[in-house]
Amino acid sequence: MKVFVIGIGLIGGSMALDIKTFHPEVKIYGIDNNESHLAEALALGVVDSGASFDDLINADFVIVSVPVDVALTVLPRVLDVIGDNTIVFEVGSTKMPICEAVSNHPKRRNFIATHPIAGTEFSGPSAAIKGLFQGKTNIICEVEKTTFKLQERALRLFTAMGMRIRYMDPKSHDKHIAYVSHLSHISAFMLGKTVINKEKDEQDIFDMAGSGFESTVRLAKSSPAMWTPIFKQNRKQVMKTLEEYISNLSKFKELLEKEDYDAIYNEMHSVNKIKEILNGMKAP
Repeated sequence: MKVFVIGIGLIGGSMALDIKTFHPEVKIYGIDNNESHLAEALALGVVDSGASFDDLINADFVIVSVPVDVALTVLPRVLDVIGDNTIVFEVGSTKMPICEAVSNHPKRRNFIATHPIAGTEFSGPSAAIKGLFQGKTNIICEVEKTTFKLQERALRLFTAMGMRIRYMDPKSHDKHIAYVSHLSHISAFMLGKTVINKEKDEQDIFDMAGSGFESTVRLAKSSPAMWTPIFKQNRKQVMKTLEEYISNLSKFKELLEKEDYDAIYNEMHSVNKIKEILNGMKAP
């Protein structure tokens, strides 16, 4: 089996490591416009060899794991050169622009639009880890546009990685992911900015930062090169979520101004039910 990974970072690299685990005979090829990334991936054993787009004709699987703005040009280019039995999937955090970019491509049937909801705040080949996708949800969009036999091959691969499959249309995906992922990253970035700006005047502020702050601001370590295109592509949905979030923050501030602590208690208590939701997500 020949697998090509275009963009050897956290997601593409972790997929490569998982595939190596349950397909020891596999040959993983890496394509990356960053030569140091490719060299690092080779040294770490994430990929077995470098490759070029001309080699994709021989691919069984092609994993496109590049920033979403780059994917808009890379994905059609991949579909131009693959063989008839190659399955291609792109793993970015926005799906409408990606699906639209290849909607009329002659080999659209060879493409399956996916978003494995897994990751860390780290990037690059060294961020790749085995088992990253175990128990995680993989959103698949427009599955009906992918040839059935290629669907089956992709689903077997995802299942072997331990992923749960959820089907969704691209518009719904981009709407929902704006709430549970994109807004979370903006919140972390802006919380980090608020504290950094204050730290200029109070050098010891980080001495008081505990695990709560660290876990809340963790996502602020994420790559701006990856997240700026995501916010650009999903701008309308992200703006809607921000409006609602800012409204809730303003309401909380008003309650503090009024010293209405009963209302503040009720606000927080009503959100405590999120524990049940998160526990349900973790259940097998």
